[in-house]
Amino acid sequence: MNSQAFVFFGRSGCGKGTQAKLLVNFLKSKSREVIYVETGSTFRELAKQDNLVGKNINDILKNGILIPVFLPIWIWTKIIVENFSGKEDMILDGVCRRREESIALDSAFDFYKIEKPNIILMKVSKEWSYNRMMERKRADDTPEKIQNRLNWYEQDVVPSIEYFHDKKNYNFIEINGEQTIENVHKDIIKALNF
Repeated sequence: MNSQAFVFFGRSGCGKGTQAKLLVNFLKSKSREVIYVETGSTFRELAKQDNLVGKNINDILKNGILIPVFLPIWIWTKIIVENFSGKEDMILDGVCRRREESIALDSAFDFYKIEKPNIILMKVSKEWSYNRMMERKRADDTPEKIQNRLNWYEQDVVPSIEYFHDKKNYNFIEINGEQTIENVHKDIIKALNF
């Protein structure tokens, strides 16, 4: 069995995490081993530490600004280096929020000889994303912070997506994210030819 990689992209609130977890469960139901890389939860754990890293990350999260580029790369690299044996599929959620991260991930796929990684772009409008984040009522979902995230998506994440879109050795999939959770999942599975 060849290992596959699945990288989820989309505006904040589009349901990337939900769909990534559904894909994890789907692959496990097919007796595949899976490594799930989700950087957001690791950042929140690091923010709880009583040290300089925790303090700085906590300040960044409270102020709604972007994490320095080295940290997400360090987090997902550490997870992959420590857990990937060459047999597992990789599902990555919350990575490559800047072009530099995409270049680093591309080199990791080359290093591990992952053929034709899957880029899954969940397309939702800015308005749809804003409304979803307001509805979930998380502490960090204030109108100002939501607007910042939506602006960062256009400024920083879109160039990351374009980096992969233009590479022939990737399977680039666009999914309408403005559907029910079940229908989005069905469209993803269909697009991946499972």
